Amino acid sequence: MADVRFRLNGEWRATDVRPGESLLETIRERCGVTSPKDGCSPQGQCGCCLALVDGQPKTICAVSTGKCEGKEVVTLEGIPEDERALTARAFAAAAGLQCGFCIPGIALRAKALIDRNSNPTRDEIAKALDGHLCRCTGYVKIIDAIELIARARRGEVIREPCADGHVGASYSRVGAEEMTLGTRPYVADMKREGMLYGAVVLSPHARALVKRIDISRAKAMAGVAVVATAADVPGNRWVGLLYNDWPGFVAVGEEVRCVGDVVAAVAAVDEWTAREAAKLVAVEYELRPAVLDPDASLAPGAPHVNPHHANLLSHSVIRRGDADRALAASAHVVSGTWQTQRIEHLYLEPEAALAEPLSDGRLALFTQGQGVFDDRRQVAQFLGVAEEQIYVELVPNGGAFGGKEDMSIQAQTALLAHLARRPVLMRLSREESVRIHPKRHPIRMEYTVGCDAGGRLTAVKARMVGDSGAYASVGGKVLERAAGHATGPYRVPNVDVEAKAAYTNNPPCGAMRGFGANQASFAIEGALDLLAEKVGIDGWEIRNRNVVEVGDVFSTGQVLDKSVGARKTLEAVKDIYYDARRAGRAVGIACGIKNSGIGNGVPEYGKCRLVVERDGTVSLYNGYTEMGQGLLTICVQFAVEATGLPASVFRPKVDSTFALGCGQTTGSRATLFSGRAVLEAAAKLRADLEGGSKTLRDLTGRVYAADVLINDTTALGANVAKVKTHTAFGYATQVCILDAEGRVDRFVAAHDVGRAVNPALCAGQIEGSIHMGLGYALTEELPCENGMPVSAKLRDIGVLRARDMPAVDVILVEEPEPEGPMGAKGVGEIGLVPTAGAVAGALAAFDGVRRFTLPMKDSPAARAMSVGRLKGDRAKWR
Repeated sequence: MADVRFRLNGEWRATDVRPGESLLETIRERCGVTSPKDGCSPQGQCGCCLALVDGQPKTICAVSTGKCEGKEVVTLEGIPEDERALTARAFAAAAGLQCGFCIPGIALRAKALIDRNSNPTRDEIAKALDGHLCRCTGYVKIIDAIELIARARRGEVIREPCADGHVGASYSRVGAEEMTLGTRPYVADMKREGMLYGAVVLSPHARALVKRIDISRAKAMAGVAVVATAADVPGNRWVGLLYNDWPGFVAVGEEVRCVGDVVAAVAAVDEWTAREAAKLVAVEYELRPAVLDPDASLAPGAPHVNPHHANLLSHSVIRRGDADRALAASAHVVSGTWQTQRIEHLYLEPEAALAEPLSDGRLALFTQGQGVFDDRRQVAQFLGVAEEQIYVELVPNGGAFGGKEDMSIQAQTALLAHLARRPVLMRLSREESVRIHPKRHPIRMEYTVGCDAGGRLTAVKARMVGDSGAYASVGGKVLERAAGHATGPYRVPNVDVEAKAAYTNNPPCGAMRGFGANQASFAIEGALDLLAEKVGIDGWEIRNRNVVEVGDVFSTGQVLDKSVGARKTLEAVKDIYYDARRAGRAVGIACGIKNSGIGNGVPEYGKCRLVVERDGTVSLYNGYTEMGQGLLTICVQFAVEATGLPASVFRPKVDSTFALGCGQTTGSRATLFSGRAVLEAAAKLRADLEGGSKTLRDLTGRVYAADVLINDTTALGANVAKVKTHTAFGYATQVCILDAEGRVDRFVAAHDVGRAVNPALCAGQIEGSIHMGLGYALTEELPCENGMPVSAKLRDIGVLRARDMPAVDVILVEEPEPEGPMGAKGVGEIGLVPTAGAVAGALAAFDGVRRFTLPMKDSPAARAMSVGRLKGDRAKWR
């Protein structure tokens, strides 16, 4: 240890540090300053840990504390209070944040920029943000916020955060100012008296037999409290959302099935000790040939990947009419094989969990999961206790996008706390996160599509195979959804679709924003463009002749009888599309459809409890997760609308005070179903307040409950009189316009959102989706070699930076959904469903090359981006 002295936020600090200890670790763990966040340590590529070191912005996860002797270090906590307040107000007013994890670093970068340049252009701001990554916003509203700060510092009057909580107003995000300043804690920011820190030991092999686990050296290390293996699990080691096929620990005598499998876990007095002890756990493996290709997995005689299920995880079939006959009679037929890639969610906050034994014998679990009641159920089974023995509380997370549906380290953290009888906090490094959690499915899609002489679709025949990796997650449902969306938002009288999900020894694949719909969209939109060429019409017109309207039939056989805004979105971009073509620009267009609500025969719930508190506030409990999408904010808006009370009265929460299990926050359903429950509960509160005879204080202690059950959807292929596979659908049309060099210059997105509950948050969701969709189309991929991700570096993975983003125009179309709260439906996923298809169309218009594989890295649009330049032997990658 070495003594280092530096000045932190105006106060001299002297502390002992280990050789090589980062300034981020020193500031957070030794000094207790938590506005700098750890999103990628030690890469220095996400910007979440930014601090000013002698006035210069530095990503301090890559700065050694030992080199900071005598230096001046400033975090957000150390800037003048008036600047802090201004920064927080500006980000809130501009809706410039979603999950908020990246924002403290960006806010400090904004200060450094404006200190040097009082009137930066949007391009200059984007360039300054190059060291920062935001996975949620698409950067549009972040740049808006920084412009507001600059204007205010020049003495201009700027708008204040919106305080109008009614539906239809852009009410400021709940907790926006605290998130901007980094004062609202994420799981890794939480502390408890006597807390231990956890670390896991992961398999380095995609498939191997575990012959021996020796924990003796790890247990003997000073500062280690507990070392746990499969032998220590008192309950069911196997967990999962749909199948219990995923072991929390792999036991001796069993196979590891992917490089994210946990074989041991350690709890120690600090994280460094826990991680050093984890390195001392000796595991003897017998290597076995890994199954790395889904076709090989499905071949006769293939090794059995998972002992709890056959290698064929799912097989979804949709047949309507006679596709073969219709294709034979079609005037034009096109065929092709489209391939999508594995994608890393790359939410900025890596996984973390805190487990704390309580005085009454229960265990408290603080989780960032997308379904905290599912976490509770699985942890209880893992520990062999009743669910009531686990108190669970959501800590709103730093992004998820589907990747935090499955548990990551909740069970292991809970076990360590159970064994040690002390609180345990565990968080994953970025590399561990990339290895452990499920990804977006790579899917191969073989399509044959026909149309008549006028360009009207006659049939779609498709065969899909997806790599679901080592564990089921919700992979079967992703391929089911891909099959269900195989025809896109188009009238197709004859449909023949089969989709298979296969187990392999690659990292698991599960839910990710779009959930199979965007993979299918890439193929069907490409097929439409090919047919348009044969018919001799343009991309807008072929979609105009085929897009669904009320009364048409979706691919699954469901009659679309309400809230079908697809044509309105197409009309909204018509002039933009043709104006760009007339200007000689290369233009692509694509339409999209995405279910809102899981459906397919699954019972779904919206649950709410309003509790009138002694201080005159109302606690608003719901069962779904806030992960940056703004759910808690719009729940408040529904409550305001129904009660007439001001927004400041409501305090949204998600915990197990009440039994509000609704399943995962997935399927673009949280607004749809929670909104209905909030309106129903709030109407009961309003009834007690009406007439003025009672005030909130008169109602102290009362609980207003609403449980909404949706159980009228039908399973895929069900033999029923009325097919209804989904409660609602979102629709979109997107236009991609390239510049003279083939770079993406402008992107236009028209979306049917039902009702824009909060227009600013709604537009922000779509902007963020487009950012993710452009990365999906052009730069993002997570290939594996022998089952191991080739890289966990952020720039390699290919998520776009601010300077890579084109101008984005969002057009909100409102086609009210009768089954939604005040006409609303989900928008969280539809935003990237058609994006890749629109980009592919634009590129084909530019250089005449029709691209069938994602990402389209051979394109001029991709080459213009600053990220996604993976190196290696692609012949070995999967």
